[in-house]
Amino acid sequence: MRSEDMPTVTPVGRGTHEDGPLAVEVPPAPRTRSAGLVLVGVALVLTAVNLRPAITSLGALLEEVRTGLGMSGTVAGLLTSVPTLCFAVFGITAPRLARRHGPAAVVCAGMAAVAVGLAVRPFVGGTVGLLVGSALALMGIAVSNVLMPVIVKRWFPDRVGTMTGLYSMALAVGTSTAAAVTVPLTDALGGNWRSGLAVWAALAALAVVPWLLVVARSRTASPAPTAPPAARDAATGEALRITRSRTAWALAAFFGLQSTAAYITMGWMPQIFRDAGVPADTAGLLLAVTMVMGVPLAFVIPRVATRLPRQGPIVLVLGLSGLAGYAGLYLAPAAGAWAWALLLGVANCAFPLALTMVGMRAGTAAGVVKLSAFAQSTGYLLSIPGPILVGVLYQHSGGWGLPIALMAALLVPQMAAGVLAGRNRTVEAEWAARG
Repeated sequence: MRSEDMPTVTPVGRGTHEDGPLAVEVPPAPRTRSAGLVLVGVALVLTAVNLRPAITSLGALLEEVRTGLGMSGTVAGLLTSVPTLCFAVFGITAPRLARRHGPAAVVCAGMAAVAVGLAVRPFVGGTVGLLVGSALALMGIAVSNVLMPVIVKRWFPDRVGTMTGLYSMALAVGTSTAAAVTVPLTDALGGNWRSGLAVWAALAALAVVPWLLVVARSRTASPAPTAPPAARDAATGEALRITRSRTAWALAAFFGLQSTAAYITMGWMPQIFRDAGVPADTAGLLLAVTMVMGVPLAFVIPRVATRLPRQGPIVLVLGLSGLAGYAGLYLAPAAGAWAWALLLGVANCAFPLALTMVGMRAGTAAGVVKLSAFAQSTGYLLSIPGPILVGVLYQHSGGWGLPIALMAALLVPQMAAGVLAGRNRTVEAEWAARG
């Protein structure tokens, strides 16, 4: 069945007629004035700024951390895989937590966990302590990752592309800023890498404040349920099974492969440049350039994507940019460093595209919750081996030829999965047409 022939899914409100074979009751967001929406928007942006500094700040100081803690290349590769492991394990819990406590309250608690984890991880002692503190911070990031599209769909249902672009842009700002300033900030703090890592806890603590206000307003403004109920087939009463959707699996694969590329880049790209003779501070700036490319593009790409019936062409453009960047890293890592950083920055914008497709491939709020949790948790689970394998290849081959070849090879299935995920259909429509 072609996508244009599949039945559409229309969310319905209380007491309205069900238009199709699949309908859910979508509770409204808490009644709020425009000032309340501005508050949610501010909270959303501050949260997005804090979703990557825990990772890119460590990447910028990875050599100092390895030396200080006596890590091997394999252990360092394991460390760069901790984010994806935590995102896979803890992200899947986000829908249940949101149903019980509300998405705003869960994100608020997530930001508090980020602040505490970043504050303690450099000082609790040894590699194990660094891993435990990082895991706490990444647990908070994991649930926030999953619930960001849900919050956008709930509070800004008519501006999904714009708000997704806004928080994707803020995420890129936080990512690139941490990459750019961590090394000079560490130098300003006396050259102690522990202080250079811990300082990012203050930014996470700042993000807790607006969410506390949002939660307080939500609890006093409306007695509406805190999260959408599960989508069900109106004819059979059967709940939507996201694992039976080909689109959901394609999106999960696309999410996982782009995550693999992103976390390899954030964890290892500064080291690639440093091994090529680039100074440490310049290597951090190159990573910042890669991340800062997401600032304008993360705002533009979601808006363009929502205007296209299929997102496959965007997927291919981003993938080809990545292939060109990896070719440059292999052939002339130092001579063309700035060009390769720019190209890889374009390729990394597959992340805001994936987030946008989460909102587009589900037609209901309940569908977005399920699809976001499934695509992100499954995707991050798939991406765990990548950074570890890069560390192993780097340690045992003595160079970057094999790791870079692996990075380039993974872009091919990423593009294929993205084209499939970008088809014009929804998971609810696939479930309704399953017979």
